[in-house]
Amino acid sequence: MRIVIAIGGNALLERGQKPDAAVQRANTLRAVAALAPLAAEHEVVITHGNGPQVGMLALQSAADPTLAIPYPFDVLGAQTQGMIGYWLLQALQNALPGRQVAAILDQTLVSAADPAFQKPTKFVGAVYDEQTARRYADERGWAIAPDGAMWRRVVPSPRPQRVVETRIIRQLLGAGTIVVCAGGGGIPVIRDENGRLTGVEAVVDKDLATAVLAESLDADALLLLTDVSAVVRGFGGPDPRPISRATPAELRREDFPAGSMGPKVEAVCRFVELTGDLAAIGALEDAAAILAGKAGTVVTPGGDYGGPSDLRPPR
Repeated sequence: MRIVIAIGGNALLERGQKPDAAVQRANTLRAVAALAPLAAEHEVVITHGNGPQVGMLALQSAADPTLAIPYPFDVLGAQTQGMIGYWLLQALQNALPGRQVAAILDQTLVSAADPAFQKPTKFVGAVYDEQTARRYADERGWAIAPDGAMWRRVVPSPRPQRVVETRIIRQLLGAGTIVVCAGGGGIPVIRDENGRLTGVEAVVDKDLATAVLAESLDADALLLLTDVSAVVRGFGGPDPRPISRATPAELRREDFPAGSMGPKVEAVCRFVELTGDLAAIGALEDAAAILAGKAGTVVTPGGDYGGPSDLRPPR
């Protein structure tokens, strides 16, 4: 099977952890331990988030007195692709000796007219109490929004149109390579009237970009792995209920937060609607169990899934 797997930036840097390299390396090793069994048996593409990491680099850049202006978010996104890609690349090579692994920098095409540039929703960086977040917003010109009980910075998150390097990723897969790509949703770029690419100040949602990539690669399954075990109906209310099976229509009738679970639900619904294949959301450590139909929220056209044998034959 060809499986495209997205792991969240919070899986590599958990809430409240110090953003030290050693901490993130250790989290990367745990992530790869969960993914290695799937990568050993299937064609696998791994994407990753970068919200905590890109926010941290943005803070460092803004505070650097040697810079005339801070680095823009497309450049910061490229930096996180290199850093996290390196950790995943090395951990996968050590976990699966003999397998070829490639971590690539890639760009994601967005529209310059996307209304998201006027309405930031993508969480980046650390969490703060409301008073601190509002102070930073005043001092640094940030847009901020509540993230659960805490507050975080938000930046524009335009809708991904295409991963520019899709053909290269397909070639690597065809050669039996495990591919790490689309980090942080890919480096956000637009194409001008002369066909040239240029970076923009934004962070693309990695789940939506991963769904676009999975569709382009004719993937058999899309797994969005995060720090929650399943999509929850009524999250934060008096009667929360995990959803184990669903159709896209059933999930679309629910209301999920735009900055967190909303894009994940939109990504899995889009993929299933366009391809007729399987998509799922669940905990990183449950990766193999999710594909086996024993964990997570599994989304299929009919809402039924008993395991890989239910998938239609590979194309």
